[in-house]
Amino acid sequence: MNLSNRRHMASEEEISADVFKRKLVFNEGSIRRDRRRVLVTGGCGFIGSHLVDRLMKEGNEVICVDNCFSGQKSNIEHWINHPRFEFIRHDIVEPLRVEVDEIFHLACPASPVFYQNNPIKTIKVSFQGTINMLGLAKRNKARILLTSTSEVYGDPEVHPQSEEYWGHVNPIGIRSCYDEGKRIAETLMMEYHRMHKVEIRIARIFNTYGPRMLENDGRVVSNFIVQALEGKPLTVYGEGQQTRSFCYVDDMVEGLLRLMRGSEIGPINLGNPGEYTILQLAEAVQKKINPAIPVAYKPLPSDDPRKRKPDITRARKYLNWEPKVGLDDGLIKTIADFKERIVQRKKIEDEMKAAMSS
Repeated sequence: MNLSNRRHMASEEEISADVFKRKLVFNEGSIRRDRRRVLVTGGCGFIGSHLVDRLMKEGNEVICVDNCFSGQKSNIEHWINHPRFEFIRHDIVEPLRVEVDEIFHLACPASPVFYQNNPIKTIKVSFQGTINMLGLAKRNKARILLTSTSEVYGDPEVHPQSEEYWGHVNPIGIRSCYDEGKRIAETLMMEYHRMHKVEIRIARIFNTYGPRMLENDGRVVSNFIVQALEGKPLTVYGEGQQTRSFCYVDDMVEGLLRLMRGSEIGPINLGNPGEYTILQLAEAVQKKINPAIPVAYKPLPSDDPRKRKPDITRARKYLNWEPKVGLDDGLIKTIADFKERIVQRKKIEDEMKAAMSS
């Protein structure tokens, strides 16, 4: 190689090195969205649909994901075709790829009638579904909130139940598909937070009621209201002395939003600390619908908790939250919703019968 060629090669190498050393200048701009994009799994469900309403009214973009096993599309139909709303019929046991800023993970059948219908599926939703949502949160660098449950305390030996209590759960009972499913979901949340620095929030939800509860979901509030409106005896299991604490759905949604947007990870109990026996609830529904309706007593289901009352000290301290709607006012609103739906259903049934007979 002659001297001229060597000089030419050296010159090219110097130019390449000079280009490599230059500071890269990227285009100006931001990938931040003008609006927060929020994913709600289980968004067609009772609590999920009320959460969707609140998020939409705040001006967020909302993606509602539900396979509609226990949820109903009718709960969110008023948002269909809205430019900031999207509904995806999807089972979160399968992976989901969307771009979001926050994830409210509510997907899971929550009443014994539904979660005992397919207990293995219930476990898969809590385990594999939560893994999928945590993976999505990790990829998007999104904050994720899990709605866990007071059922993680099982049939408690501590009363009221605080977040420090580890629970008294039967791991092989007929309710354990839900109880233990939620317990492992909480474990997954904590491990993704510790290992992958995913921003997490864990809410332990106690009994919640309000408009849009399913008529056939087996929960005590909906059972009593439907039975009373249809003139049937109110079914009370055992002697009716087991206790529950009932939180109105609007209060619950407010608690979930405060937890998501606050700095506390959780777990945090969200529920109404007012404690009622099941018999007291039956009497309250009787009084509001028909005092003449009798009570029918049946054997207590297996593993049914005897007591349930949240200690909401942490919610008060870290979220400045506590329920505002009392049971009396909440029942009035809930009964009105059930009445309207039952009237509508009977009207449709009558129209169908008339069409078939004509």
